[in-house]
Amino acid sequence: NDKGPKVSTVLDQPYKEEHRKSGLIYSGIYNSTSGVNDLNQFLIAEKITKDVNPEYGSIQKLHARDTDLTVCCEDKVLRILANKDALYNADGDINLTASSNVLGQTIPYVGEYGISKNPESFVGYAYRSYFTDKARGAILRLSRDGLTDIAVKGMNDWFQNNLASSTVLIGSYEEDKDSYNLTLNSTTDYTVSFNEAAGEGGGWTSFKSFIPESGCSLNNVYYTFKNGLIYSHDYSTRN
Repeated sequence: NDKGPKVSTVLDQPYKEEHRKSGLIYSGIYNSTSGVNDLNQFLIAEKITKDVNPEYGSIQKLHARDTDLTVCCEDKVLRILANKDALYNADGDINLTASSNVLGQTIPYVGEYGISKNPESFVGYAYRSYFTDKARGAILRLSRDGLTDIAVKGMNDWFQNNLASSTVLIGSYEEDKDSYNLTLNSTTDYTVSFNEAAGEGGGWTSFKSFIPESGCSLNNVYYTFKNGLIYSHDYSTRN
């Protein structure tokens, strides 16, 4: 007797976990206004993946900037056009979702630079981003004019000598001074500061006396963290 169609079968290859180091996958959309939360939905029937060239190495850092997605690989920095159009009915139900527009064309930035394996060095502020490329001895600024190696602004030899021996490269942004602070953890620890207002195109202005584990700016006040403690660098309330 015919038992009907089989509902399960075996695969030609064993089913196993896969580590996709150069690919992206995205879920459904979230819209607080209409109460739609599909962040836990990954529909394989739709185009929900985006792969970049594996020759660029693994993806180390993603950063959203306006309608673009900055993708920092080990050996290349890319820009992926990001957008998602959804039409809603009056009751909030989705009428049409253009999922193919979530991640669009991949555009590499000019320059043979990446972020190596130091995503902790990345800082984004306004339309500028800063990060290191340890493998090439470069400190990079990503702005509207593309990638610029700012290590060459008077500190090229110093970074060539000290980046390679550093185990951790911690970036932070001091908003009130418009400075990118980079901490190098090596046999000797350093914190160096790059200021956009120092000369044409900015320059390295000083070595700092503090060696933070991380840092950030909030309401124009710069904070650093060390051994579980938070320090304010505001001149009126320094702690």
